[in-house]
Amino acid sequence: MRIFVITKRTLIIALAVAVSAIVLAAIFLSFSFGSATSKRENAMATSTQTVLSGEDYELCVLAGQKKELPVYEVDRNDNKIALTIDAAWEDDKTPFILETLDKYGIKATFFLCGFWAEKYADDVKAIYDAGHELGNHTATHPHMNKLSAQEIQKEIDDFEKLMVNITGERTKLFRAPYGEYNDNVITTVRSLGYEVLQWNIDSIDWKEERSAQTILDTVLPKLKGGSIILCHNNGFKIKEYLPTLIEEAQKKGFEFVTISELLLDGDTYIDVNGVQKQK
Repeated sequence: MRIFVITKRTLIIALAVAVSAIVLAAIFLSFSFGSATSKRENAMATSTQTVLSGEDYELCVLAGQKKELPVYEVDRNDNKIALTIDAAWEDDKTPFILETLDKYGIKATFFLCGFWAEKYADDVKAIYDAGHELGNHTATHPHMNKLSAQEIQKEIDDFEKLMVNITGERTKLFRAPYGEYNDNVITTVRSLGYEVLQWNIDSIDWKEERSAQTILDTVLPKLKGGSIILCHNNGFKIKEYLPTLIEEAQKKGFEFVTISELLLDGDTYIDVNGVQKQK
């Protein structure tokens, strides 16, 4: 029978090899676990993101993360919707818009910029006298996210001075230019007594290449009670699409109201999708 003799040197080498193998195995397992954890965490983060629909606008809010939001739409149990019109540039189509709204017997909410209101004060008065609602769209149409709280307040106050001179009244609704906002914008504006509005249906009528039919195909299928539609007084195809939009919406049983009439009364909150709801 063969006898194997294990020397001290052989034993040390075997022990070193075993320790090295254990260390390498531990490193491999640690790397694999870390990679899997990272992938799982990324998947969880992705799955907890809430995406607000909108053709050119997207809002992502991580679950559990506190973020101040404006009102994108209202949770209603009826068919009331709001048509909103931003006015910041030209004015050649405003008389047509007012005539159309009067023809169909509806009221809209106009968010006006200060420099526009100053230049077209007569049309501001015409909008107001027709019973439409006016909202604050800042004095100079800046990028609000770049402003301090003091600068935000100045934009709002300068606009209101114009409104008081033209209509004798201040406004109570606010919409940020470009749809831009952050926590500072929302909290500052609300501290001044305004509700902050966005939209959940965008006509994107400021793009010249979009046909009237494209705009209608964008807006009409998305309508539901509590919707807020964004249009512009200088929309390239607004003369073509606005009458049809109103007619088709009314045929479907929708009732156009102002934003103030659309918003819920009492104790409310805004969920992570920007929907105003009753508590």
